[in-house]
Amino acid sequence: MIFAIITHVPHLLQKKQYFAYAPYVREMNSWIRNVDQVILVTPIAKSAKTPIDASYKHENIELMPIAGFDVLSLKTILLSMYKIPKISWQIYKAMQKADHIHLRCPGNIGLLGCLVQILFPAKPKTAKYAGNWDPQSKQPWSYRLQKWLLSNTFLTRNMQVLVYGEWKVRTKNIKPFFTATYSEADKLPFTQKDLERGISFVFVGALVKGKNPLYAIQLVEKLVQRGYTISLALYGEGVERKVLADYIISNGLEDYIELKGNQSQSVLKEAYQHSHFVILPSASEGWPKAIAEGMFWGCVPLSTAVSCLPYMLDYGRRGVLLEMDLEKDQAQMALLLENQLDYNEKQKKAADWSRAYTLDVFEKEVGDLLLSK
Repeated sequence: MIFAIITHVPHLLQKKQYFAYAPYVREMNSWIRNVDQVILVTPIAKSAKTPIDASYKHENIELMPIAGFDVLSLKTILLSMYKIPKISWQIYKAMQKADHIHLRCPGNIGLLGCLVQILFPAKPKTAKYAGNWDPQSKQPWSYRLQKWLLSNTFLTRNMQVLVYGEWKVRTKNIKPFFTATYSEADKLPFTQKDLERGISFVFVGALVKGKNPLYAIQLVEKLVQRGYTISLALYGEGVERKVLADYIISNGLEDYIELKGNQSQSVLKEAYQHSHFVILPSASEGWPKAIAEGMFWGCVPLSTAVSCLPYMLDYGRRGVLLEMDLEKDQAQMALLLENQLDYNEKQKKAADWSRAYTLDVFEKEVGDLLLSK
């Protein structure tokens, strides 16, 4: 099988290996493990390899580099009008050659893929919509257009669209799905975490406004002011790093809060294992891996009620849904921190749920998708 991947994720070539953002690559390795050839239609990364990049595990990859583009200003719109015809032609050629077409959405390249795939109604196709599928959420027009195209079974034929969460309104080609990081072999026992000996929080994600890392810092700050012995480690990089660092210093939080930067999967795994809570007060998510990974290792999750997160946290029974109001959230956290039994129950429910979604299950599901007609 020739498997064509149409993606906006930037890739780079180093020592005859293709690298990209590690969580994405690890997932794609599950998709391509049993195909004969991979055609990779992708922009080329402008930066060097980082600790959060990983390589594809396949011997036969054909790279079809394309230009990236955006429509954020008049200048980039004009440039995009020049680039789009060539990119669309390159996507068409890859789809023409492929036995199976796989789109990664949402994104500008994914949008073009959604349009070009209309010309191949008979070819088997899958699309992974890694963003928020909630039909009631406010999203950019390009995201809404991609969702409409993917849901339109007249224009989009012979495709299974994988989305996060269970949604009442969906067409027959929409399939609730998941993603995974750990295998069945990783299901090692973890100890219950005592709330009396210091409480640790971990944030894993990009340091950008949309992820609200400042809110995580401020919530921990409020709890410290209430007298709790708490620490917070933030893993990730982004444009908000200096703002966060300045806030930590100006408010004297250096003893409680630390910016750890981008780290490898093994470092993150150890952080989850030694943390009581994983926090992600994000404004928008698809399937937040940080939450699922933290739950796997016995962290009680704290997150906003966006996308499929209420489902993941069972509406608060296996975690805490943040209201993004510091007074209300610190109050509900104080109640939990004073109740070890409630914490233990949430921890067990969270781990039991997350450990049902292993790489072994994921690879079987993906294999079934590729074999289905």
